[in-house]
This record gives sequence, structure tokens and C-alpha cells, in this order.
Amino acid sequence: MWGDIYVDVYPGPHAGAVHSHGIPTMKEFENELGGASLNPFVPFNNRTDWELAKWAKLRGPGATAFAELMGVTSLCEKLGTSYKNANELNKKIDSLPTHHPKFKRRKVKHAGEMHEFFSRDIIDCIKELFGRHDFVPHLKFKPERHYADANQTIRIYGDMHTGRWWWKMQKAVKKRKSGATILPVMISSDKTQVTSFGGKSVYPVYLAIGNIPKDIRRKPSTHAQVLLAYLPVGTLDQIDSATSRRRAVPNLFHFCMCHILGPLKEAGKTGIMMKSGDGSIRRCHPILAVFAGDHPEQCLVACTKVNECPKGTTPPNSLGEYEPCDLRDAGDIIDVLEAFDPDEQPEEYNMFCKSAGIKPVVHPFWETLPYTHIYQALTPDVLHQLHQGVVKHLVSWLVAEFGPAELDARCRTMPPNHNIRHFSKGISKLKRASGKEHAAVGKLLLGLIAGLPLSNGHSPNKLVCATRAILDFLYLAQLPSHNDETLQDLDNALATFHANKSIFVDLGIREDFNLPKLHSLLHYASSIRLFGTTDNYNTEYSERLHIDLAKDAYAATNHKDELVQMTTWLERKEKITQFDTIVGWRKLERPPPLSDVPPRIHHAHIQMTREPVAQVSFDKVASNYGAKDFPNALATFLAHHKNPEASRQALKSIASQLKFNFNHVCVFHKIKLWVQDPQGCAETDDNLDVIHARCMTTTQTGRKLSARFDTALINISSGSDEDDYCGVEVVFKLPPSASNHFETLQSKHLAYVEWFSPFAHSPEPLHGLHKVSRALPSELRKSAIVEVSKIHQSIHLFPCFGGPWRSNWNPDNVLESCDTYLVNSFQNRQSYLTVY
Repeated sequence: MWGDIYVDVYPGPHAGAVHSHGIPTMKEFENELGGASLNPFVPFNNRTDWELAKWAKLRGPGATAFAELMGVTSLCEKLGTSYKNANELNKKIDSLPTHHPKFKRRKVKHAGEMHEFFSRDIIDCIKELFGRHDFVPHLKFKPERHYADANQTIRIYGDMHTGRWWWKMQKAVKKRKSGATILPVMISSDKTQVTSFGGKSVYPVYLAIGNIPKDIRRKPSTHAQVLLAYLPVGTLDQIDSATSRRRAVPNLFHFCMCHILGPLKEAGKTGIMMKSGDGSIRRCHPILAVFAGDHPEQCLVACTKVNECPKGTTPPNSLGEYEPCDLRDAGDIIDVLEAFDPDEQPEEYNMFCKSAGIKPVVHPFWETLPYTHIYQALTPDVLHQLHQGVVKHLVSWLVAEFGPAELDARCRTMPPNHNIRHFSKGISKLKRASGKEHAAVGKLLLGLIAGLPLSNGHSPNKLVCATRAILDFLYLAQLPSHNDETLQDLDNALATFHANKSIFVDLGIREDFNLPKLHSLLHYASSIRLFGTTDNYNTEYSERLHIDLAKDAYAATNHKDELVQMTTWLERKEKITQFDTIVGWRKLERPPPLSDVPPRIHHAHIQMTREPVAQVSFDKVASNYGAKDFPNALATFLAHHKNPEASRQALKSIASQLKFNFNHVCVFHKIKLWVQDPQGCAETDDNLDVIHARCMTTTQTGRKLSARFDTALINISSGSDEDDYCGVEVVFKLPPSASNHFETLQSKHLAYVEWFSPFAHSPEPLHGLHKVSRALPSELRKSAIVEVSKIHQSIHLFPCFGGPWRSNWNPDNVLESCDTYLVNSFQNRQSYLTVY
């Protein structure tokens, strides 16, 4: 999507400058292990000894399997292990060198009750992240401005170093002393349950730094985010008054966070010398830049009520208005907090806190942090604000208007696609739906309501426009790269929703839109300009970390004094992971750093199974796969292959005279392809696409699979930007017995396709989707054979119902029963950016 990028690096040699050089991280580890050794696994005896230890600590939370394995008679002697049981292995792991700081148990007395929490020294944690050997090629040390044009008029935002915050901080710190390297500190916190029953919870706090690119940070396997602390989860039941209890909870949170983040005060002001993995030493200023959390967590940090905007000054009864929301002034609030002593003047203190629009919190953790604007630091939360918030609300509004029966029936009828989740029971009765489920629902919403009339004779135009606007905002907000134009599109989508939202009031579904999560959408564009795109600080990452650093850690304990055991288990796991890096370095088997961070792809990569499913005769291809004109299409394709310059009339003549020396083909049932990212971003699971083309089959267990023939987007003209839609009926290769005249084709995968009508260049004006159709009955359809390499991606189609749901339509026959469709541009990011 983007062309060339023009980079403007922060001027001058001092920003991010190297002050001196020290011992590289890996060499330092080697010295701690006793120096160079012929055995790269020291202190383990050999590869087997080390790999068994690694398996024991990384296979899962439990140690039972390892203990039983070590109990096998004479196994330790035969393997030559340096440990005989789990306890000896733990002692050996505890002796390994590490740069990960240890957890410390801290006790605080608050509201008459003793609380304990576990935390690490935040400066040591930052040093460990900054000093990682495998991060060296990727670290960013100074801010940059990226532009889409040479005149530098269209700014591009991606990683944190491309945002405006870092550039502004570099200038601010430079006023005190030049030669600084800014370390944007990113904190996220969220309480999570670690048991399915009983309600046992832990309260982890995670740390990352913005110098590490987002493509690395988002991968749990790279360990680019570390557990900083477990906060207390006490309920303060000893406080009788509910009001006092509500006030005590945020005070306990801020009291603990003051201890955890306190070292940033001096380090952020004066800087601290830190060494990167290659031994380069810089004067680093760790500054709190981002605090990521869901809405309750943001309100807790901001000291605001949950029915308010945690970032701005908009009153609760105006949250539904489309008006600018000015950020709260952290300086004024700090002045209020410092004006009165809450112990000596509690009533006056409470009154002034109320006038400032905050809760009476004694010493918020951010009041002394240098260069930190906490209300600016609260970043968008795509998971909870969009997927679990706005989309959830929108679904309930649409169900209220159209009824669950109609929407669920339409949902069940949708044709299958790799990128689309099939809701066999509909969407109206989803309970405790996850963010992924709401994201999957969002892909279908526009197709579910297209063509449905509203009650009381209302025009559906406003409702469809409002729904489309929310979906546009949802997809635009998640782009991994933004520029000034796409950010304007983001604002336009929000403006369109607000311009049409009154339809929900007219229908009696809503009385107002004073929803904090809906209001939060006003702050997305400004946060992206400051800190880069939302995938820099998405709370989905911390939700994923809960599995490794909270749930698995709890499962490894005996559930008594569990935090002690959890932190010990995590420290040992970190040592194993770190030692694994050391082993690779000592063996000089150095793969590219962070090899699990996938490269960027520039073309669709086709992946097929090595062997075909079966050899199928021409007659079976026609009867089982619906390829009615297969022999003629194959003859035409082969004639064109041999005579690429021949006219269409000449090809018909050549094809009619072509004789095959084979009567079957080797059939495959699916195409797996990695689709090019439209913005040229790193490959993710979103780039994986699968196209199925199979007849009804029976599995080895006797289960019958319905026939499935997916639709796809194909470019058949070399060098042309015009794409065509088709149904893929058969995927095959020519058999080895094919004539020698077709040797160049025998290694290529081919597909028999049936064409849809070309879609108009302009989409439908109301919902913005393209309409396509194909002839009924199937004998009238135009078909062809194309090379599989011409396929760009699968395409999902919404059937045009032309009224209420039709009971004789189902996912297996809807593509054959319906003749007009809407192209679903919301099936994934690729479709959203390319199908327009």
C-alpha cells in the first residue's frame, strides 16, 4: 500500500549516542560461567543433559512427568545427567548466571490490614531488556519522522520511534543535557483469574520498552515483555463502610505502584548508564510513556470514576457527543493534591479532589515521575473498547431491531471461508464472548443486515451507514501502519457514525450514547500520532501473557503461599530461556537474531501438499466436482499454453483438434497461501489463507464432509491491476502420462474455475460493498483453467437474500442457490485494503 518511505532522523550526533564500550552481554555470561570451554553446555555435562533440563522446565507447569522419568532405573547413569531428581535440577538452574532481577517480597500496611506483593527492581528489568544480545540489531535509539512523499507532507506512523512523543521527549531532555537515549517505558496491568472455580486471582504488572520494535514485542516467544510485579488482590473486607472501601482500593494500588515505579523518578531526570547487548554504553532516560489497560484499569490509574472519560474533561452526560475532548491537566491536579494534607484536612482534601474531577487518592504513583503526562499515556484499548465494547453494543442494537431469529438464520446460512467463523447457533445468544469472537462477528455484520427493512417504515439508510462506519473505524484503528490520510479516514468514519446514530434513538433502542468506551474512540487518532499504531500497546498482548506468567505459574504451585512458588518457577524458567541463548552463542550456531520474527513477504506464496488426494477421471471431475466443461476448458488452456499469441478463434480451432493421451488428473482439495500484506508489514497469522475445493468425502473415522468450493480473487492478465472473482471447482496437476508437449506444466498446479460477472468499479452507495453475480443454472456459466499461482486470495461472499431468510438455503448450497452476492471486504485486513 505504501511506496517509498522518506525518513527524517532526529538531527545531531548526540541523541542515542554511545558514550563508551563495555563487555558484550554474551561474553559477560561466558565469563560468569568460567570462561571459554570446549563444552558449550557447561555447567551441564553434554547436549542430552542440557536438553533434558530444558524440556523439564519448558514443557509445562507440572514437574510430575519429569520426576517419574528420573525415577526410571539406571536412566540417569545411562544418560550421564548431572542431576538425579527435580531438586538437584532446580539447584543447578538456580546457580546459572542471569541478568533477570529476582522478585522481592514486600509487605505494606494499608487501611489497618497487612498486604504483601512481589516486585522486581524496574531499573534492573529495563537493563535486562535493553541488554539482550538478540535485540541488538533491532533496537531503536533515536526518534524518526517517516513520510510518504519527498516533500514531507504526509507523515507515516508505525513503531513507537515514528510517533511524535519520542521526538518531543528527545527535545525536552536535551534542554537539561544532550547525549540522551530515551527509553519509552510501557506498563500494562490487569487482574486475572487463575482458577476456573473458586475465583482465585492474581494481579500482574508487565513491562516493555518502546526501543524494541512492535513486531518483536507482540511475540510471547521473544520474551520482550517481562513480569514486573504481582500486586495485592485483597478485598479490604475489614473496612465496614462501602464508601471507605471504594476509596481504599485505589489508594492501595497507587501506594504499591509508587514503590514499583519510584526508581524512574531520578533515572528519568538525570539518566543512567546502560549497556546494550553489543557492549555499547549509553546514557538512558527511562520515562513512563504508555500505560495500557482496560477501562476500569485506566480509571484506576487516572483516579476517575468508571462512568467518566479517564483521559479528558468531557462530563459523563456528554460522552455521546461528537466533540473534542480536552485532556485533563496533570499539573493542575498534582497542584491540588499537594495543596492539602489528607491526614490533617480530610474534608478539604476530598472537596478539592472532587472539584478537580478525581477521586481522593493520596499520592498517585505518577505525580513525581518526570516528563510523564499520565492522561496522555493512557492509550487506546482495541480489545476491550472496540471488540468487547462498541462491537458488542452494536450487535445488541441490531438484534433488538431485526430480531434474533432473522439474524441468526442469516448467520447460519453464510458460505464457509477460511477467514470467517461459522456461528452454527447464530450470534444473538453468545455468552461471555471473547474478543476474538466479537471480531469474528464484526466480519459478518454488514452482510447480515444488508437488504433488511426497518420497523415502522423507517429508512434503513442511516442504520446501514452507522454500522458501516463502526466497522470502518474498527479496521482502520488496527492498521499496522498509518499516515495522515488514513488517520483522516479514521476520523471521518467516527464522524459518519455520529451523524447517523440517531436512527437507534428513533427506533427506541437507545436513549443516549453516553458510553465511555464509545467516547474513547475520539482519542485514537491523537494516540496513534503520539505513540505509533495501536499494535504497539494492544492489551491483547498482556491478555496472552496471563497464560505464561500467571495461569501456568499458578498451576505449577501447590496453591499454598502461591506467589512465592510462582515467582520462583518463573525465575527458573527465565534462566533456562536465557541459558538457551547462551548455548547457541557458545556453539557459534548463531541463527539470525529472533528468527521466529517472520520476514516481510512481497508475493503470495503458494503451499500445496506433496501428494494429491486422488487421481480422478474426467467423468468424475464433471459429476463429483461440478466441472461440467472440464475437457473443453483443459483443451483451451493447453492450446493457449502452446500458442500464446493465437487469436481466440484460432485457439478454438486448435483446442477442438487436440487429443489427450490421458483421461484423468491428480486432484488436490485445498490451496494454502501466504497473502502479501498490503502495507508490506511482517507476516502474521492474518496472512495465511486457505482455499478449499473438494467434493463430498468421508474421513478415516467415517465422518462425512460436505462438498465445499470456495471463491477466490484471481489476476489472469500479467501486469494488469484488474482482478476477477471466481468459484474454484477443481485443483489439479497433469498426470505423469501427459504428453511430452506439456512437460513445463506437469510441475504446475492448475485450477478449474467458474467466473462471476465483473463487479462495477463503484461499490453500492449505501453499504459500500461490491455486487457480483453468476449465471444460474450452472450450465450457462463461463469457465476456464488457470494456474494456481494467479490466485491472490480467497473471497467471502454475502448472499443477497432479497428479503427474509430462505429456509432452503444453507452453507453447503447457498453459493449454488443464490445468483447475486456482495463481496465481503471485512473478511480480513487484506480484503479491507484491497477490495474497494
